Amino acid sequence: MTRVLEFIVAFIIVIVVGVVVGIIMPGSGHVERSLVVSKDLRQVYDVMANFRPFPDYAVLRAYDPRTQYTLSGSAYGPGSEVSWNSQDEKVGTGKLTVASATPDFSKIDSTVNSAQIIWNLDNAWRGSDKHFTLDLQRQGNTGKLTKITWAYDVSYGFNILDRYSNMYIHGQPDAFIQYSLNNLQNVLAAVPNIDYSALDPYIVQTKPTPVLIVSTQMKRKDGLDGLNEATDAAVKQIGDAAKKLGVHTTGPRVILTTNYGDETYTFDVAQPIDSDTLTVNGQSTKLTAATPPSLNDQAAPAASGTAAAPANADNNQPGGKDRYNRLIIDNNVRATLAFGGTALEAPWNGTAAGVPQTRDMLKAYAQTHGYKYDEVTNRLYDILTQPEVKDGGGNIQTYAQYAVYLPIMDSSDGAALPQQTPEQAAGIKQPGIINANGQPASSGTAPAPASTAPAPASSAAK
Repeated sequence: MTRVLEFIVAFIIVIVVGVVVGIIMPGSGHVERSLVVSKDLRQVYDVMANFRPFPDYAVLRAYDPRTQYTLSGSAYGPGSEVSWNSQDEKVGTGKLTVASATPDFSKIDSTVNSAQIIWNLDNAWRGSDKHFTLDLQRQGNTGKLTKITWAYDVSYGFNILDRYSNMYIHGQPDAFIQYSLNNLQNVLAAVPNIDYSALDPYIVQTKPTPVLIVSTQMKRKDGLDGLNEATDAAVKQIGDAAKKLGVHTTGPRVILTTNYGDETYTFDVAQPIDSDTLTVNGQSTKLTAATPPSLNDQAAPAASGTAAAPANADNNQPGGKDRYNRLIIDNNVRATLAFGGTALEAPWNGTAAGVPQTRDMLKAYAQTHGYKYDEVTNRLYDILTQPEVKDGGGNIQTYAQYAVYLPIMDSSDGAALPQQTPEQAAGIKQPGIINANGQPASSGTAPAPASTAPAPASSAAK
């Protein structure tokens, strides 16, 4: 009996001590980790302000590769949500919501030195008011580095068990931050290191368009003169072929980039035509979209003197199909259905020398916003929507305008693309034609459209 009383007294003492210690323990928890990355602050902000890239860097799939993600709420910024589900107890189920993002994305440029994003967390970890705070700080002599401080905060109130869980805050919460932060660095490393804060891209739906197309190339050292020479030669071939076919070109020239190499730029020049059915060698053919060649065809050597992959050696006659399933018009001209599908589009005002940079900006923007793309099967392309205007002395009065397109697709997780970019949703207008003095061109000085026919790609209302 005495031993029983001793046990009861000891048990009561343990409980009392446990309660007292629990009361003394902190009523909240905090843990944080920091990392400096060689990326512009705006790029890091965009990755963290939406959850489309989240599965690529979150540590959860390292615990369970079968973890399923679901995106909901807003596509970007406050209200964006991602939830996950796993049979692994270490992952379990949970949801993150972007509670705030300051300043607004449209205000982040090279003069903004800091930003903060807060994610609210709903999962099985003990406590309430659980949230991650992501503080971004511009660093480096040129401001091209960003320090990311990722913190976790939780409130335990007067729940004794929750307060004791603070002893383990350096367990899962700390590991989640540390490993995800390391993965985030790898994701950011793949993004082109370019400032796109002045870019105002739109998501547009393009229409399948019949085109005549010529493959060509130029030496990068030849600059704009080399580009113009190669493009003009290709446009002439397309014009000659259109006359023979009895069709008309209905829009400006389009350049589809194949490989923007260090020494050589390989590309296709295309123009839309007014018929998707062509008669070649007495045979009528309805045009279809190009398809990638088989692995055997890809391994075939290029024909001497050609810029792009050759047509099938067994079927290189007019009226046949090349290995991309394009209709062969003659030795250089092909016909196919181009475009069609969702694309990220942005204008460029200036000379053609600025188009490659715009392409890189679009790729960086797509990666930070979680828009997937494949440059091999769906190449970037640009359309000369307005030619430049020069005075009698050859001085540029109004810059040319190009529409640059990057085809994008749904993610591998099945998450559908949003209908609009954040810029579209915010009602930000894309720039129009710009004069040489940097001012918008008036209607009296802006050049007339290259064609009255619709452009190959049509976008949502702007």
